Amino acid sequence: MPQNTLTDGPRTGALAKAHAEASARRWWILAIIAVAQLMVVLDATIVNIALPSAQADLGFSNDSRQWIVTAYALAFASLLLLGGRIADLFGRKPAFLIGVVGFAAASALGGAANGFTMLVVARALQGAFGALLAPAALSLLNTTFTDARERARAFSVYGAIAGAGGAVGLLLGGVLTDALDWRWTLYVNVAIAVVAFVGGWVLLGNHRDAAGARLDVPGTVLVAAGLFSLVYGFSNAETHDWGSPLTWGFLIAGGLLLAAFAWWQARAAHPLLPLRILLDRDRGASFLAVLITGAGMFGVFLFLTYYLQLNLGFSPTRTGVAFLPMVGALMVTAQVGTTVLMPRIGPKAVIPLGFAIATAGMAWLTGIGLGSHYVSAVLPQLIVIGVGLGMVMPPAMQLATGGVAAEDAGVASATVNAMQQVGGSIGTALLSTLASSAATDYLSGHNPASKVVQAQATIESYTTAFWWSAGLFAAGTAITFLLYRRGVPKQDAGAAPVVHM
Repeated sequence: MPQNTLTDGPRTGALAKAHAEASARRWWILAIIAVAQLMVVLDATIVNIALPSAQADLGFSNDSRQWIVTAYALAFASLLLLGGRIADLFGRKPAFLIGVVGFAAASALGGAANGFTMLVVARALQGAFGALLAPAALSLLNTTFTDARERARAFSVYGAIAGAGGAVGLLLGGVLTDALDWRWTLYVNVAIAVVAFVGGWVLLGNHRDAAGARLDVPGTVLVAAGLFSLVYGFSNAETHDWGSPLTWGFLIAGGLLLAAFAWWQARAAHPLLPLRILLDRDRGASFLAVLITGAGMFGVFLFLTYYLQLNLGFSPTRTGVAFLPMVGALMVTAQVGTTVLMPRIGPKAVIPLGFAIATAGMAWLTGIGLGSHYVSAVLPQLIVIGVGLGMVMPPAMQLATGGVAAEDAGVASATVNAMQQVGGSIGTALLSTLASSAATDYLSGHNPASKVVQAQATIESYTTAFWWSAGLFAAGTAITFLLYRRGVPKQDAGAAPVVHM
């Protein structure tokens, strides 16, 4: 007996040391995943601020300018589920590393672009490699953190980056464009990628949880074509109008292709997106929450950027700085929402409350006018919106990927990213169209030659977009309250098992 005690002492100490090392390693892995995710999210907005400079340098038209944004969104959205499945089938580490290297190479190509075509191709390649990188990063997070408390903390960081990355992109884009050149909004990814690649190479282990399965080729084709058509249809609505045959043609085609994809997934031997992932009630509510947040957030980023620069005369850098209070509020409530509130009161209270707070913030933001000041008419409202979104995005992302089987982690993570991307496309198209109509209606009833009238018409367009964003968040409040189960989430007997490494 004494011998066992003597031998157990060193063994217990060794186990404690190994556990401490594994825990420290996990947080380093989170840092690497966060860096990679930031790179992907940044590129949804970082180039937007640099577009006028790029247009002047490369000499392309206003009609062509939209394709710099759309090329990235189309490739990213349509290939996400394929990227997630590749990570499951062939290993998350190689998927992550190849995604990082490819994204960096595409960014370098875009930075060196000598014309419009080269820049568009580079943006499309960024989107394609981002579609491999983003699901691999989120699924690595999902399989690395299995302890409930650590997992909540990790998702608060990841969700905050996913929610606030667009605002950080605006800031970084403004700083780089003002201080250096528009090309550095793309070159900066190379530096970020070096950090992510070295960290990933050293820290990540490789898991091929779905190695025995096969790639669902018909499902891949159907969902890629469906998501492409959907995003293209909404993008066309933004640049042309809702009555355009191309708009409705692509939207209808997208709907039919996604319906065919759902039909096929119920019958395929190795489905790309097993329907059990979507049919869990809490997970389905979380996917919808991410979709609605993606759509509503563009009302903040896009139109408030216009207002700050065109109406208040902010520089690109100052515009980016103006969003930082929202980022700070979002990051604080992300931590509180996932680690304190969710384990105590559950998603049925937390996520609808977050949407309700964001609704109030957006409605309050409609009070902007020609003589408004940032400190009184924008700053408090941004903080309220940040508080609300911090209680929605990270908890919803955690619930959307929690409890999935290891072989489905990548594709579940890809679905979260797809919801955010499609939501963003819907929001951009819908809010841009509604804002444009509001400005036209205002001008038709006043003297369009007056500069004051023109300025007020832009205010009308912004406030219309903010009201519709508030409406989207209000819908999110009702939908999530109705769908989420009461209490703290427990693992369903029929749900996929919790992942343990």
